[in-house]
Amino acid sequence: MKIFNGKKAAQKILKELGEKIKEGKIRPMLAVLLVGDNEASRLYVKIKKDAAAKIGIEIKEFYFNEQEREEEIIRKIKQLNEDNQTHGIVVQLPLPAIFNSERILETISPQKDVDGFHKENRKMLEKNETPHFLPVLPLAILTAIADAVKNNLASLKDKNILALVNSEIFGFVLQMVLEKEGVPLKYQAKNTCIVLGAEKEIYSSDVLISVCGCPNLIKGEMIKQGVILIDAGITRYFDGKVVGDVNRKSVENKAAFLTSVPGGIGPLTVALLLRNVFLAAKKIN
Repeated sequence: MKIFNGKKAAQKILKELGEKIKEGKIRPMLAVLLVGDNEASRLYVKIKKDAAAKIGIEIKEFYFNEQEREEEIIRKIKQLNEDNQTHGIVVQLPLPAIFNSERILETISPQKDVDGFHKENRKMLEKNETPHFLPVLPLAILTAIADAVKNNLASLKDKNILALVNSEIFGFVLQMVLEKEGVPLKYQAKNTCIVLGAEKEIYSSDVLISVCGCPNLIKGEMIKQGVILIDAGITRYFDGKVVGDVNRKSVENKAAFLTSVPGGIGPLTVALLLRNVFLAAKKIN
């Protein structure tokens, strides 16, 4: 089983970014809004902040509890839209179920939507146009799939590609990005860590993508021999241990390719996000 080295791919991007930021004498700034107390989301924010600090990108965090009025979150986003010192804005997904994710994301200016989930960016993808910013997590997933193909571990022609995701918006964007590159995708949005009703589709998948944040969701007995596993889920236990959606030990003798957690999709996604922040800063300046 080949393990995808996301850290190595990310380090290359970050090194180039750091040099460009130093040469350009600009200070890109990213605003991150976190709603609720999702432990995985807090971990994502910390990873972004640590990587950004190393290359000269500033990150400002804005926290809201689950009892916060949706209008207050929207008001803060509108303030950040008008602030020329803020170059990118990210709302950490998934949001608690009581909030209207679509409405909140649409409030972000498309020119500052460095995550690439704004409705305007999605429409541009649908029209086969280049969006303001390419969505970073789908792009990281596509990069990993391309690495599997490059290493002769997969041919995508006539293959079953399935994604299990925890957000309808993300699932739609992922589908658009992959199909734009000729990778047809079936996806199921899941808000729980149960895959009842999807067992046959999972077992028949040649490429299986999981972005659920459910530890050990995918086990060896659920997959067929030679499957390409793209694990983009993340969970941190109370002892600090970080795990993905795939039970790595149980799939070792069946999967041909795995993006492990930690060290796989996560670092690459962060690097691609920070690259978008740099590009946004260049445009605004």
